[in-house]
Amino acid sequence: MKIKDLFAIEERPKKGLLALEWVILAYAVITLLIVLFCFTKVDNPNEMIWGRVRIAAITLGLWVVYRFMPCKATEFLRVLIEMLLLGWWYEDTSNINVLFPNLDHIVAHWDQMIFGFQPALVFAEKFTQPVLSEFLEISYAMYYPIILIVCVYYFWHRYKEFEKCCFIVTASFFTYYLFFDFIPVAGPMYYYPAIGMENVVKGIFPVISDKISHTALMKAPGWTDGIGYQLITDIHGEERPTGAFPSSHVGITIVSLLLAIRSRSKKLTLFVVPFCIGICFATVYIRSHYGIDAIVGLVSGIALYFFWNWVSNAGAFLLGLRTTNEKK
Repeated sequence: MKIKDLFAIEERPKKGLLALEWVILAYAVITLLIVLFCFTKVDNPNEMIWGRVRIAAITLGLWVVYRFMPCKATEFLRVLIEMLLLGWWYEDTSNINVLFPNLDHIVAHWDQMIFGFQPALVFAEKFTQPVLSEFLEISYAMYYPIILIVCVYYFWHRYKEFEKCCFIVTASFFTYYLFFDFIPVAGPMYYYPAIGMENVVKGIFPVISDKISHTALMKAPGWTDGIGYQLITDIHGEERPTGAFPSSHVGITIVSLLLAIRSRSKKLTLFVVPFCIGICFATVYIRSHYGIDAIVGLVSGIALYFFWNWVSNAGAFLLGLRTTNEKK
């Protein structure tokens, strides 16, 4: 693709919303109904409602811009802005899952049964080498850049599959967000301080009835003078106690890796692989996730890739049939 191709008016512009935009609006409606039904129980319900209205307006506004100038650049703009808003949607899950009992004690108990200890506690204590610490923490910080790089590669080199690629990524994200909405697990860095480290060491995991504070969290492990450590410290300062089970970091990274493999680009795949491996371990190393979170994230990431790929293929097949019938 050349630069001039970005602004060339398409002969057959897409008339309706993109598949990923339908996913976003569907999730917005589902969660809006939850907010309205539990209006008096959620914090800042009006803000949550207007947040969804604004995103719907942004989505429709971007569609209008594309219709006025239907080209690759405006389509990329539609996708890019929706993906930049994924962080907002992630934080929003912490406003919904407070409606349900916290389940950290169950997931921490699973880790204890499977491993005989808490990987999120022991991993960082046993492996303190600066090189390993930097690799894992930089890998974790590369999470969003990896997603963006894979999507941009498809846009630039495999444009016909660009929309499908972004649909699979976005649909996988919002699948995880539904998990986070209904399965409140804050993660070790919030749960451990809340119950006391003496209980963690003894393998005692009491139920927490109150909402976990996002300010009371464990200090990030690793080489304190490293770039990776500083990045993780900044990321932790912005995160909310939500979205630990399963690990979307692992799941979405696996989805990105499978898309990289699908692209048949050895360079892209070889670039993603080491960071993918690093993220799988880093989520536990920096205590954002329990060991079981990473395992379920790995399995679910594979499942979501194939499921949403199948949905995309089925949708394209049905759309093709409808177009054929219309021509007849």
